[in-house]
Amino acid sequence: MEVKVDASANVVGTLVLPMFEDVCNGEDFDHFGIHRALLNMIEHVIDAGDFSAKTGSSLTIHNLEGKVILVGLGKSTDFDDDAARNAGASLVAKRGKQHGCEFTARLGCMDSSQAAAYLEGAILRDYSYDKYKSKDEDEDEEEDLILHAQVAAENVEALTAAARTAAQVSTGVHLARDLGNAPPNDLYPMAYAHQANNWAKEKSNVDVKIISYEAAEELGMGGLCAVGMGSDRKPCMVIFDLNPDAGNQPPVIVGKGITFDTGGISIKPSSSMDEMKYDMHGSATAFGLMQALWASGHEERIIAISCMAENMPSSNAQRPGDIITTLSGKTIEVLNTDAEGRLVLADGLWKAGEYNPSWIVDLATLTGAIVVALGHEATGMWSNDDDLAKRLRVSGAACGELIWQMPLLPAFEKEMKSSKIADLQNIGPTRWGGSNGAAAFLKQFVQKQSDEEDAKQIPWAHLDIAGTAWGAKTNKMVGHGATGIHVRALHHMITKQ
Repeated sequence: MEVKVDASANVVGTLVLPMFEDVCNGEDFDHFGIHRALLNMIEHVIDAGDFSAKTGSSLTIHNLEGKVILVGLGKSTDFDDDAARNAGASLVAKRGKQHGCEFTARLGCMDSSQAAAYLEGAILRDYSYDKYKSKDEDEDEEEDLILHAQVAAENVEALTAAARTAAQVSTGVHLARDLGNAPPNDLYPMAYAHQANNWAKEKSNVDVKIISYEAAEELGMGGLCAVGMGSDRKPCMVIFDLNPDAGNQPPVIVGKGITFDTGGISIKPSSSMDEMKYDMHGSATAFGLMQALWASGHEERIIAISCMAENMPSSNAQRPGDIITTLSGKTIEVLNTDAEGRLVLADGLWKAGEYNPSWIVDLATLTGAIVVALGHEATGMWSNDDDLAKRLRVSGAACGELIWQMPLLPAFEKEMKSSKIADLQNIGPTRWGGSNGAAAFLKQFVQKQSDEEDAKQIPWAHLDIAGTAWGAKTNKMVGHGATGIHVRALHHMITKQ
């Protein structure tokens, strides 16, 4: 989508007129450039009460002189950035062939923040995943959308900058969606690694390092290797380093990247197993965030670590009852091979600590328990640092990506340490509080800030995105499949944009 921002000018393509329910009348919008015959029709429809501007409503009016979409925004007192973002997304979602590919949206009824959110919503929703769909030879190539946003002259510069940033960040969101939606026969651990390498090739300020299965074995990454050794497509770790010369103590993002999760020997039920291609969305978000930061010109150093594996049952797969030794040296009794994400993250989190980071955030489609707790409406968060947790909550709220803090309780740490024959076990003794136990497990692999005995851990937060990475029907930013969740929230937190 191409967005052009200017002050009120002539209408190009289909006119879009957002209106509030409590001030919906034929005079409460800019009439400039609207043909008198079309204007008369708009006024007649409104005066007759055929359009009341309730939230989510829309009405297309057209004659020989042009087309207009009346868009209902609800009551002005209830309208905020989230509502504006949804309204922008709905414009793209509801667009039909009769509307064409060029729109002029008059956003004078919105404040500058709402207008920016409206454009962001439209940009984010302008996405489809049709790489594998056949097209008829006589089918026309779909044209790119062009959206002319018209606001007061004093707001043009700020809105132009906001639209530019939204477009830059959306490249990362859409990349994350592409990765999440990709079929597992095409996107496997080393295929992800090759894509990362190709992405970095012509970028002078990006380094990508790939730790192969053989190298991971030599390094002692027992968690990563145990999960992926049952597949012919062996695991790897991909490390992105943006602006590597820009200083020490970079933030580090760690992503779970299970490109397909059968559950291993503890095999999953067949129903909806196809959705387990989304089990790599933590690493999809990590990759997408690096693209968003690069595209928006971020100049500080940041590292992302993707822990890539395919969890398959085979004669060489890990078994319930195995004991593995992780990169940290800590041992884990594997009681369930379907609790595999925490095993690859154990090595990824420990590796993150080697960079002396200012903070660590991991993202993982980790537990079904968090979907039971929060549905598809919010991401669960656990953290050992109140300041980091607050920054994540605020950034998520600013982007319409709700992050809900969950308890990091000592009782769950005690459960995860209750193995009689290893340092840790990979599931708790009961099914209760499963997502809390998973977070308590991960906490054991966050390094301390120094070697001193009483040193605190590196500030860390765990985001369980199992409910928000896909299947979120109330997320109007995406029509189907992977959401690209938290590329925007993390970009906002890191860049303050």
